[in-house]
Amino acid sequence: MSRQFPAILMSLRAERGISQRKAAADLGISQALLSHYENGLREPRLEFVVKACDYYGVSADYMLGRSFDGYNELKRLVGKLNELSAEASKLMEEVR
Repeated sequence: MSRQFPAILMSLRAERGISQRKAAADLGISQALLSHYENGLREPRLEFVVKACDYYGVSADYMLGRSFDGYNELKRLVGKLNELSAEASKLMEEVR
């Protein structure tokens, strides 16, 4: 398993503001096991990697630290969200 996997797994959860308890429940594992995966104490089976990729909406290459496409997509979406927020602020000012 990639040495980057634990850090990527943890950062995906943190970036989305999901608690470890919720992510573990959604992924069908215990919170302790997720903690072990995130801290690199245990390596997950392939089934978990696939489930985590689906859950976070990233490719296995990204999850395993082989590609940063998921990061670029996330960056694009954050940029779009900022644009929409600015537009909403302008509209609110016009309404006042």
